[in-house]
Formats: sequence, C-alpha cells, structure tokens
Amino acid sequence: MDKRNTELLRAITDYLKNYDGPELRIMEVCGSHTGAIAKYGIPQLLSDRIHLISGPGCPVCVAPSAYIDRMIELSLQPDVIVTTFGDLLRVPGSRESLSEAKGRGAKARMVYSPFDTIDLAKKDPAHTYVFAALGFETTAPVYALMARQVLEDGIPNVKLLTAIKTMPAVIRALMDSGAPVNAFLAPGHVSVVTGSRIWEPLAEQYEIPFAVAGFQGIEILEALYGIARWTNGRSGGRVMNFYPSVVSRAGNEEAQTQIREVFEPVSAVWRGIGEIEGSGLALRGPYAALDAGSRGLSRDVRKNKACRCGEVLCGKIPPTACPLHGKVCTPLTPQGACMVSPEGSCRTWFEGGRKR
Repeated sequence: MDKRNTELLRAITDYLKNYDGPELRIMEVCGSHTGAIAKYGIPQLLSDRIHLISGPGCPVCVAPSAYIDRMIELSLQPDVIVTTFGDLLRVPGSRESLSEAKGRGAKARMVYSPFDTIDLAKKDPAHTYVFAALGFETTAPVYALMARQVLEDGIPNVKLLTAIKTMPAVIRALMDSGAPVNAFLAPGHVSVVTGSRIWEPLAEQYEIPFAVAGFQGIEILEALYGIARWTNGRSGGRVMNFYPSVVSRAGNEEAQTQIREVFEPVSAVWRGIGEIEGSGLALRGPYAALDAGSRGLSRDVRKNKACRCGEVLCGKIPPTACPLHGKVCTPLTPQGACMVSPEGSCRTWFEGGRKR
C-alpha cells in the first residue's frame, strides 16, 4: 500500500473509531460481507455508536425447511441423484439434513459448478440429476445459462430445484416490519448484476443511505465511512457506490435479460421470516418443464423449536441471544441454517470473528 492510501486508510479508521454522531445500525445483506467483516476484524475498528448487523444475505441460511425436505424426498427416489454445493448438505430440514438422510439411502453429490451436473447426467443416463439451484441475483444468470443449455442440447435427465431469492423485496419487508436498521451495506455481487439503481427506490422510500461495497477490508471501511459521514449532519436517502470498478448504475443488462427470459417473479418463503411477495424467481415458459417441484414449498418448520435463526436474520437479536448458540448449536451440530455456512452470522460469531 502506497503512502497516499496508507494515509487515507488511517483517516478513515480514525474517523470511524472516534465517530460520535447519531447512533448507526448498519445491516450488511450479503453473506460474503458477513464473512469479510469477520475476517478483517472490522467491528473492533468502529466506535461504540456504530453497530453492524447481519441480514438475510446468506442463500443457504434462508432456504426454508420445505426446500430441504423436497431435496431429501427426491434423493430417496431410486432413479434420482441430487447435486448441490457443499454447505447445503448440512442445512437442517424439518427433521434432518440431506447429509443425515444419506444414512437411509439418500443419493447426493457435491459439485463445484452447476454445469458439473450436466456432465454427470450425460455420463449416467439411467439417473435423473436434480441440481439444487439456490442463491440471489448473483447466481441467477448462471442458472439461466444452465437451463438454456439443458433445453437446447435436449438433455432429458437434468432438472432444477430452485430457491432463488431477490434482495429488494426482503429489504422492504424488513423495514416494514420494524427492523432496527438505519443504513444498509448493499451487496456488491448482487449490484454487479442489478446495478446500483436497484437500491434507489428503497433509499428514497425509507430515507436511509445504501452504500455498495466490495469485499476487501479497505472497501468495506470506505463504505462505512461514507454512511457515517452522510448520516452525521444530513438526513434522507442516498445510494453511494464504493465499488465502481465492477458496479455501474445500470448493471449487467445482458445478465438481466437472461434472468427475465428464463425466470419469472414469484412469492417465496424465507427461513424464519416467512413468505414475501415477489421475492423469488421460478422457471417460466418452456423452462418450467425442468422444474423438480420448486413451487409451493411454503412449509418452514424449525428442527429445534428453540432456534432463533429467523430473528437473527432479521437483525432483531445477535446470535449470542439465541439460547442454543455455542451450546447445542455449533458448526459440528448445527440446529439452524445460520450456523452451517461460513457466511452465516451465527457461525462467524461462534468462530470469534464478530465480538459485538
């Protein structure tokens, strides 16, 4: 880091550490931000008047139990193999996780790319391969490309079980429900696709700032500094882009077109939060034939009734306020989805990255 950047970083951290303006409760709604904030020890660099709150931005964390149960149901069928990313294997359904269901014959394969599923299916025509496609606007274009390839190549034994969520609707739901938040660290990866303009109606409606941030420590600190400077002496909403190297106001319009071609907005259930109108994406038109039963998965049952994952995801309590945290709920024995993924707030707090 050159002298100029070193001085800039020192000025930013000095301001944030000594900030004495209006109390700030800033929610990061991206699981990657949650992990980065823990990695760089950012909470320890802030004034006691600045509070960082983890939101519902971890895709694994917000998958409802009905989605996990459907995965297990499919994996137990004799001619079906479920493919998924590693974290999802351990997320609890209403009774068990997919990993636990392997003990009674569930067939699941971990993959590193959605397109690995296509390769597996071509080599094994005797089985139908169902890919667990969950995520946000970030991964939706990749899933759209996958669906298009399956149809165009006429691959008969690939299906998708989708749980794709969109961010603006859940932020609106949180604000309408009284979430204790007065600023947002907007997700950088999502904003690459959607553009920063997607946050403008929310900033205007709720009169709060949104700061689009990257994932390096200095990038997050710059965004927090921008929020603090804006809030200290000003009021009203504003969208600030601190990730201009990859985020534009308009976003990736080609990716947006691909999403609109393959998916349509639907109501979706978020684990611990409930159903939110227009907050999900489902396969549409000819692509709907690839759906492995994603629609109507509205049941959301906690495996352990004492789990307070939903309140953590809404920013209403810190993970340590859950009676299970660090006791019966650990990364080895997760009772809720927030303890499974490295992007989950319960896990980052447990592993010592988030002290307050």
